[in-house]
Amino acid sequence: MLTISDILRYGKPMLLPEVSEAGQLKLKNAKVLVIGAGGLGCPVLQYLATSGVGTIGIVDFDKVELHNLHRQILYSEDNVGTAKVTVAKAALERLNPHGNYISFEEKLTSENAEKLLLPFDAIVDGCDNFTTRYLVNDTCVKLEKPLVYGSILKFQGQMAVFNHKGSKNLRDIFPLPPNPEDVPNCSLNGVLGTLPGIIGTMMGQETLKLVMDLPTLENELVLFNTLDWQFNKLKF
Repeated sequence: MLTISDILRYGKPMLLPEVSEAGQLKLKNAKVLVIGAGGLGCPVLQYLATSGVGTIGIVDFDKVELHNLHRQILYSEDNVGTAKVTVAKAALERLNPHGNYISFEEKLTSENAEKLLLPFDAIVDGCDNFTTRYLVNDTCVKLEKPLVYGSILKFQGQMAVFNHKGSKNLRDIFPLPPNPEDVPNCSLNGVLGTLPGIIGTMMGQETLKLVMDLPTLENELVLFNTLDWQFNKLKF
């Protein structure tokens, strides 16, 4: 049940009829796993924590690097060389000490994917490579877990909700990953720091809605070009 502290902290969203005490209680009882604590993962993690999601898991095996700092806003220059999950967990505990934050400093592989995903109600994919992206999708399908997906490149972002209440999954729109030689090299393509913030916040919004059983994207891929503010939804 919600405490007096919960009601004081989350009073504003609870004023929304769509949220109310029932929705806030769903957030408190939810377990969400965020894969990737980078540009997309940082805003997702922050908003899930401050919104009152009770248990948040963080999967990432990278350490903070100087070139991360313009877009990965959980970190500072003092954190360079430290594991991202360690810094992210401490930052979330400062943002909302009432949550349960679980860090997994390991690479997601076919050997550990099911074990990592199984305890969680919903999965958020903020990874930066197609191998992990398809592994996360396929594991969610096998375990019947809903998946909030996002990706960015240059000025553009994509977002979708897969495998939610019988909806389609990544392979229904992109059956196979692209050939490695056709994939843009992330190290050679720039990105403004605000883009992952925009798409990551949108992913956080869909995750909160999903947990509270509010309407979410269904068999739709959002395409958002922030250079000219072109926003499209593709049905699949």
